[in-house]
Amino acid sequence: MRKVKLLLLGMEQINLDKILTIYGRNPILEALLDKTLKIYKLHLSTSNRDTPQLDKIVKLAKKRDIEIAYHSKKSLSYISKNSKQDQGVALDIIMKDFLTEEEFIKKYSSYRLLALDGISNPQNLGMIIRSATAGNIDAIILPTKKSAQISPLVIKSSVGTIFKLPIIKTSSLLTTLKRFKKNNTYIYTLSSYAKNSYIDEVYSNRTIFILGNETIGVSKEIEKISDKSISIPMRRGVESLNVAVTASLLAFIC
Repeated sequence: MRKVKLLLLGMEQINLDKILTIYGRNPILEALLDKTLKIYKLHLSTSNRDTPQLDKIVKLAKKRDIEIAYHSKKSLSYISKNSKQDQGVALDIIMKDFLTEEEFIKKYSSYRLLALDGISNPQNLGMIIRSATAGNIDAIILPTKKSAQISPLVIKSSVGTIFKLPIIKTSSLLTTLKRFKKNNTYIYTLSSYAKNSYIDEVYSNRTIFILGNETIGVSKEIEKISDKSISIPMRRGVESLNVAVTASLLAFIC
């Protein structure tokens, strides 16, 4: 059985897997101004110099009764995991829509998902999330390894929509997809070489589209367990589309 690490927020227990830590003063200020977001803790470096922006961050945190923790610059870098860009601040956001595949399957009887296999560009990840949120996608499966992770750049590229869409985080995309297949889910991989057009398919009420790495596409181990490979037809000699554009087309399939 998977061990669940818990934090305490007042009398409430918070699953550590549902904590998203962001960094950078602008993203944190925007997050604190968004009253729909539930915040766990604000982290500050003791080496910070007073600035109007930092003062505003502290005032907003106190106004919302958010715990403020002070750290050495080195300790803060362990929290932010980006000492070069954290600007001496980090913020823990409670993401109620960070789910495991077990939690998602219990909650949804029908669904259409995007699974990301090695998407490395943070801007692509942000734009994929934005299109998925706007369209007919119920969640994104995001590996925690060998993939772009949620960062200020991803949040900016998603235009804040990341806080509105369920994210299924997984340490093994292959294992997660196998679990969904046991739940009668049909899995498609996108390939420019596939003979079947995405337009001609009749999709089931449990469908996953797999989008591969920007350079090498879908990995072989993931391709092996997919049920079908589909393509987006191209004209005038164009070989392929940017992965974020492909996600946009899939998000609005009826």
